[in-house]
Amino acid sequence: MAKAKTVYSCTECGATAPKWQGQCPACSAWNSLVETLAEAGSHRFQSLAKSAPVQKLADIDAADVPRFSTGVGEFDRVLGGGLVAGGVVLIGGDPGIGKSTLLLQSMGAIAGERKTLYVSGEESAAQIALRAQRLSLLDDDSKACDLQLLAEIQLERIQATIEAEKPDVAVIDSIQTVYSEALTSAPGSVAQVRECAAQLTRIAKQSGTAIIMVGHVTKEGNLAGPRVLEHIVDTVLYFEGDTHSSFRLVRAFKNRFGAVNELGVFAMTEKGLRGVANPSALFLSRHDQTVPGSCVMVTQEGTRPLLVEIQALVDGTHSPNPRRLAVGLEQNRLAMLLAVLHRHAGVACFDQDVFLNAVGGVKITEPAADLAVLLSIHSSMRNKALPKGLIAFGEVGLAGEIRPSPRGQERLKEAGKLGFSVALIPKANAPKQPIDGLTVVAVDRIEEAIDKVRELE
Repeated sequence: MAKAKTVYSCTECGATAPKWQGQCPACSAWNSLVETLAEAGSHRFQSLAKSAPVQKLADIDAADVPRFSTGVGEFDRVLGGGLVAGGVVLIGGDPGIGKSTLLLQSMGAIAGERKTLYVSGEESAAQIALRAQRLSLLDDDSKACDLQLLAEIQLERIQATIEAEKPDVAVIDSIQTVYSEALTSAPGSVAQVRECAAQLTRIAKQSGTAIIMVGHVTKEGNLAGPRVLEHIVDTVLYFEGDTHSSFRLVRAFKNRFGAVNELGVFAMTEKGLRGVANPSALFLSRHDQTVPGSCVMVTQEGTRPLLVEIQALVDGTHSPNPRRLAVGLEQNRLAMLLAVLHRHAGVACFDQDVFLNAVGGVKITEPAADLAVLLSIHSSMRNKALPKGLIAFGEVGLAGEIRPSPRGQERLKEAGKLGFSVALIPKANAPKQPIDGLTVVAVDRIEEAIDKVRELE
C-alpha cells in the first residue's frame, strides 16, 4: 500500500511546504510548520455571495446593519449592540473560564423569541441539559426549554441541519472538534479547522444565520489553529481574567460591525455569568482611608470609561539589579516612565525595586495611565498618600510633557458621577464648562503635576 503523502502547513498563514523548515517561507514565522496529510486538489469552495456587476460606490445602498439582542446586556455591548444576521463570531479563552456557560445562557434567553441551535462537539446532549439545570434555565416558564441541541462533529451533517432547521443563531462548540469528510486529516488539524471555518462562514453569509464558534487557545493564550481563522470571521472575542477569580472580562479584538477593544464585565455566580452594572466599582480597592502608592485613573475601554486603581510599591533593593515588575500594565513602559521621573522630576529609583499592579485583573494598554503610574510611584517613595478623591490621567512623553488623552470629557463625567472631587489632567483636556462637584487641575509637565499634588495635600 502506497504511503500517504504529507505536506507541512503553517499555523500562522496557512501556507504549505513540501518539507519541514524552521521558518515559514511565506510569512517568516518560526517553528510554525506542522505535518498534515496532503489533500486532493478538487474544488470544494463556493463564493460567499452571488456574482454581481461592477458598481460605483455612490450607487450602492449603504443601509445600517440590523441587530438583535443576545439576551445578555454585557455580551451585546462587546458585540457592538448585538448579533448581526449572517455574522460570524469567534470566541476564545482558557478552559473552564465560562465560554460554554455564557453561550448557553445567551441562547437560552432568546430561544423563545428566535430559533436557536446549539451544536456541541465536546459534550453530549445530556451533559448540556445537566448544565442548564444547574444554571436554572429549565424552569417551567423558561425560554431555554425551546433551545435545540445537536451533538455532532461532522461538518456535512451540521450543514444539513442548519439548512433544514434554518435557525437565526447557531453555536458551534467548538470549531476544533468539527471535521469534514472531504479531508482525511484529523479534527483540530490546520487543514480541518481552516476548511470547516470557511464552510460555516459560507453558510452564514448565504443563509443569514448568525454563527458563533468557540475556539481553543494555546498555552500562550492565542487561538489554536491557523491564523487565517481570525481573518475569516467578522468578530473575535477573548475571555480574560483568572479562572480562580469570580470575575470575567470579555474583550473584542476584531469587530467588523462595532468598536474594537470593547469590554464586557461578568461575575461568575452559582447561576452562571451575570453582567456587572457598575464595573468601575470592581477595579477600585476598598480602603477605609487613603494609603500611599495608590492612584485612581480613568481608562477608556471601547465606548465605556472605567475607573481603575493603580497601585505601586517602591522598596529598597537587595540585589545589584533592581526589579521592575508590572501586572496589568506594560513592563517596558514602566522602565521608560521611571527614566522620565528621574530626568525631569529629580526622583531617582535606581536603587529601588518597583512593583506595579492594576487592581481587579484588568489589562491597561493605553498610554493615558502614565500620569497615574508616576503619581502612585512618587506617593509610595514618599510613603505619603495622595489627596482623597483624586483621579488622574494623561500620557507622559520622554521630554516630560503631559499629552492629552482622547475623550477626556467622558472620563471626567464618569469620575464626577462616582464621587471624585479633584482631577489632575493634561491642560489640553481641560473642559470648557465646569463639571459639578469636580475641581479640575490642568498641568503641562510632570514636575508641575508633582508640585500640584504637594499643594493639594
